[in-house]
Amino acid sequence: MTPKPYTHKDAVPYRPLDWTGLYPPAYPKGAVPNHVALVMDGNGRWANRRGLTRIEGHRAGESTLLDVVAGAIQAGVRHLSVYAFSTENWARSPDEVRFLMGFNREVLHRRRDQLNEWGVQVRWAGRRPRLWGSVVRELEYAQRLTAGNDVLTLTMCVNYGGRVELIDAMRSIAEDVAAGRLKPSAVSEKLVQRRLYVPDMPDVDLFVRSSGEQRTSNFLLWESAYAEFVFLDTLWPDFTREHLWRAIDVYLDRDRRFGGAVDAPDTAL
Repeated sequence: MTPKPYTHKDAVPYRPLDWTGLYPPAYPKGAVPNHVALVMDGNGRWANRRGLTRIEGHRAGESTLLDVVAGAIQAGVRHLSVYAFSTENWARSPDEVRFLMGFNREVLHRRRDQLNEWGVQVRWAGRRPRLWGSVVRELEYAQRLTAGNDVLTLTMCVNYGGRVELIDAMRSIAEDVAAGRLKPSAVSEKLVQRRLYVPDMPDVDLFVRSSGEQRTSNFLLWESAYAEFVFLDTLWPDFTREHLWRAIDVYLDRDRRFGGAVDAPDTAL
């Protein structure tokens, strides 16, 4: 079933990338992180501090996501992965889970044409079981609609967990070994990569989390093995493209050695 097309009632105005009038610093060529992973945290606290329900915080975060996607494009980021709903989020109250399911569906419906106009390719990473069929249909429709775009790849991680992604990959490999289709000696990092939800997803360069919490929360564990982590205190609804650029500035000051090291004794001693 194809999701229904826009109607005048639920259409949203198109915005140019620079609708805020803000522009990123002039980053050195090739220096910007290729893949940014983003944990959009702090919606509930933002709302509660204003005497609102957590649901209102989630609503406020929609425009933030659009702003950050635009800022990523402006900066030259090629891949942006966002944590929209984790496998652990099912433990939240039934009312919040129902809202988040419907909200993810509606955001995709409202914003897919805007993202398509910007040249964004939308992809989905996550488990199908338990996920609402209407959400799956919107995700798959957005993927088909934007499949030819190459400005930015936006991976929506919905019903996603890093551990279950690895479990699903291991189970797939184990089934092939048990059936005699694969030798245990053939299991390698490349093979595991091919069994992940999005096999061609590049490694995460920069992992950003809003709200001040300093943990990964089971997000892109395999893909973030050598990521640089930046934790910002700003709650998600107050987050802007400028916060993303600030995280990129921090990233550019890091020395990424990927396990290597340079022997440089301090000659001033």
